[in-house]
Amino acid sequence: MGQLDGKVAIITGAAQGIGAATVREFVAEGAKVAATDIAEDGVRKVAADLGDSVLALKHDVAEYDEWQRVVAETEAAFGDITVLVNNAAMMGSPTNILDFAAEDYLRIVAVNQHSQFYGMKSVIPSMLRVGGGSIVNISSLAGITVVQGVPNLAYPTTKFAVRGMTKAVAREYGPKGIRVNSVHPGAILTDMAREALGEDPGDFPLSFLDRFGQPVEVSRLVVFLASDGASYITGAEHIVDAGWSAGQRG
Repeated sequence: MGQLDGKVAIITGAAQGIGAATVREFVAEGAKVAATDIAEDGVRKVAADLGDSVLALKHDVAEYDEWQRVVAETEAAFGDITVLVNNAAMMGSPTNILDFAAEDYLRIVAVNQHSQFYGMKSVIPSMLRVGGGSIVNISSLAGITVVQGVPNLAYPTTKFAVRGMTKAVAREYGPKGIRVNSVHPGAILTDMAREALGEDPGDFPLSFLDRFGQPVEVSRLVVFLASDGASYITGAEHIVDAGWSAGQRG
């Protein structure tokens, strides 16, 4: 038996990185998954070898109407939703506050912050029908503390907001059986990171383990938080950073 047998999940930002790894781990643990991403070809490639357990959907998470469609299609395919993984995000280009165009700032806020509000608002009715569920909001170490290399102020602003929304919704819906947690990855070697660092990024000196993390090392935690094994865990931050936030290794 898998940790997620009988669960129905929506996982956003599923075309690559942490999202793609999470889709694979969820299916391996018995879940039915709607894997969504604005990059339709990418999310279909992820779903291609996972069989009937995955529904691949194109999805602009920054549009509330798109959430209504995705929820309806997921329910039609698999039944009521019991897990949401709000993973989709963008970093934006390097800039300082004086040079930051308002429209660029607002786009990052829409994708990273508003989308998570839309997602929670859209799936909670489904969860209420079945007596509960688990929401996992992917934030960042940049939602906990100042992080080296973050390109602009919008990214940490939105990631701190995710942390606050998580706690507020956990408090509101805990009595209804809905758990809400945030996950805060540090330096994870996603496709986006490889593009920035090259194929051989080397060691990561701020990690106590002297290396970057792999997407699956985040997704395994997400599986646990979505599972019944985490039944008394809600409203909490879960940091996956190999000690980065604890201080530099000497």
